[in-house]
Amino acid sequence: MIGITRGVSTLVGAAVAGFLIWLAAQIGTGSSGEYWTTYGLIAAGGLTMALSQIVGGWTKWGLPRLSAGVFLLGFLPALLVGGWVLLARQPADFFNTSNWSRDLGVDGVVSDLGELLAAVAFGIGLVFGLTFDTAGPRTAVEVDETVAQRRRVAPVTTTRERDADEALTAERSADPTPSAAEEHDRTRRFGLRRVGARDERDER
Repeated sequence: MIGITRGVSTLVGAAVAGFLIWLAAQIGTGSSGEYWTTYGLIAAGGLTMALSQIVGGWTKWGLPRLSAGVFLLGFLPALLVGGWVLLARQPADFFNTSNWSRDLGVDGVVSDLGELLAAVAFGIGLVFGLTFDTAGPRTAVEVDETVAQRRRVAPVTTTRERDADEALTAERSADPTPSAAEEHDRTRRFGLRRVGARDERDER
């Protein structure tokens, strides 16, 4: 079922992305406004393709969220490089990006990538869409009421009481013989009984 849903969402995403690219081709790049509108629509097509996978259950459904790690390590470098190329090839270079490229020694790379501006713009939108992810649905945890009630009613033994019981048990097991006071008391008590019995026999 997930495969069918993902297939349908991919088809819809491709159709929307294709429409955006077709619409961008109708605008042209004669002016700065048309230039950024055209490549903005192409970037939106790449974003649509990425989001179609999330909508199709690529990550087992769930609420979409922005992944900070992918955004910082994946999207920002792609945006920096791709945006630099787009700035360098715009009709009116307001930021002198071409001159900066020559100063940095990357004008050859910028010139080569400038021949494929549509792919650069599409890639920027696609990478931005990949920064979104889903955690999946939250599952409810069922707790047995009987077990929970037993845990609430069960007496709680403190650490001090437990240590005292263990110390008393260890003392009893280590010294099983009676103490000297107990032995003296027992001998005295038995001795008195023997003397009393002997006196009774003498009187008889």
